[in-house]
Amino acid sequence: MTQLDQQVASRLTRFYVIALMVIAMLSLGGLWFIKRTLSNHYDDGRIVNVAGRQRMLSQRLTKLAILRAEGIEATDTASFDSLLRDWHQTHNQLRGGKLQMEKEYAVRKSATLDSMFDHIEPYFQAMYQGFNRINASQSPPAEHKKALQVVLQNELSFLQQMNDIVFQFDTESVERVRTLERIEWLLTACTLLTLLIEGLFIFRPVVNHTKAVISRLARSEQSLQRTNQRLEITNHALEATNQNLAFTNQKLLDTQQELVRTTEEKYQLIRAEDRVRSAALLEGQEEERRRFARELHDGIGQMLTGIKLHAEKLKSSSMDDDKQRQRFAELCDLIADIIQTTRQVSYNLMPSTLSDFGLGPTLQLLAEQTTRSSGIDIVFNGPHDAARLSPTMEISLYRIAQEALHNAVKYANAQTIRIHLQQDRHKLVLSVQDDGKGFTPKAVRSMENSSLIVNGLENMRTRAQLLDGTLTIRSKPKKGTTVEVIINLIN
Repeated sequence: MTQLDQQVASRLTRFYVIALMVIAMLSLGGLWFIKRTLSNHYDDGRIVNVAGRQRMLSQRLTKLAILRAEGIEATDTASFDSLLRDWHQTHNQLRGGKLQMEKEYAVRKSATLDSMFDHIEPYFQAMYQGFNRINASQSPPAEHKKALQVVLQNELSFLQQMNDIVFQFDTESVERVRTLERIEWLLTACTLLTLLIEGLFIFRPVVNHTKAVISRLARSEQSLQRTNQRLEITNHALEATNQNLAFTNQKLLDTQQELVRTTEEKYQLIRAEDRVRSAALLEGQEEERRRFARELHDGIGQMLTGIKLHAEKLKSSSMDDDKQRQRFAELCDLIADIIQTTRQVSYNLMPSTLSDFGLGPTLQLLAEQTTRSSGIDIVFNGPHDAARLSPTMEISLYRIAQEALHNAVKYANAQTIRIHLQQDRHKLVLSVQDDGKGFTPKAVRSMENSSLIVNGLENMRTRAQLLDGTLTIRSKPKKGTTVEVIINLIN
């Protein structure tokens, strides 16, 4: 039923749109024809007036010519030259089809008008030549009278034919108006016919379809009422059952919520224990590294320094054998290398600059030392005089940067590594970015010593979590790797 209704509605809508478009086109077409014809009719009226004015000008010029030929002073103040020029120019424009007044008017002429202008042309030219000779002041009076005779001989014929031209203009204008009336009647008939077709083929089917739909709806409503009565009885029975189910469900929901809460508390407790255990383990590792670094620096380092001083004293004593002097010099160099290596190991275990100068200078020194030892260009960007952090936070961030830098140097085959530190009152961001070969989790598992790499990544993630921060590792093959730590300094 729904598909049938949609089809009927779509078809009726299409008919409505077509009918309305036809009516709109007929209305707009009629308006356009009327406006255009009225505009042309206004132009025609102006042209009829101008054509009638030509008769008046010819008579006025003839009167002035008689007065001038007889030597009588004229009371007409108009210039003979101006009137003659206006008469001649207007005649040529009417005949040419374009009348220049305050605007340009198109002179619409039929073949009859063209023929009439051809017939009047000899009379007009004869009168125009006579007027020109009379207007010439140097001509003798006899010449003026002769020219006046020519004008008088042609004037009557000119006036009669000009009168016919004026009536012909008016007749053709009236005929165009009648044509407009016929077109308007035709458009009106088409519009009424369209409305009749719309009533027969659109309104009438809509009424019939609406009656059928209402009838079906009435039958459906009666059937629905009977069904509702049966459903009402069933609903009363279901309501009691639903109440029992609701009570049971509420009990189950309470039990489930209690179970979820207990499980969540247990999970949070396990997480807290893991964090405490991890924190204690890392703190113990750092403490052991600190103690071992101090033992190396204060114990073995001092003993090696003493050995170096004794060796330098012995080196200054005279030795006859050149081979012994060379071997002793190599021994002194070896002791110096051991002392430097011991200091480096001690520094790596627990950098003294971290407690003395802070995180920024220590990362700068780490970048310089790693550049010298690996040959890779390592650049540090960050503040050197930022606010100091807690010792635990500084050593954890240093270990994260150290581990990320170690992985980049050892596995990434990078050309450049950038360490970036950004710190303000609210947030600290530490990132280590390389332009190496990158990796995927699957590739990491297939690498040699993959367990060491995974443990290193997990240690970095654990340290970041203990600082209430987040660690993000972004890497794509051949796109490099970025390790980023974000820590909120104000909770």
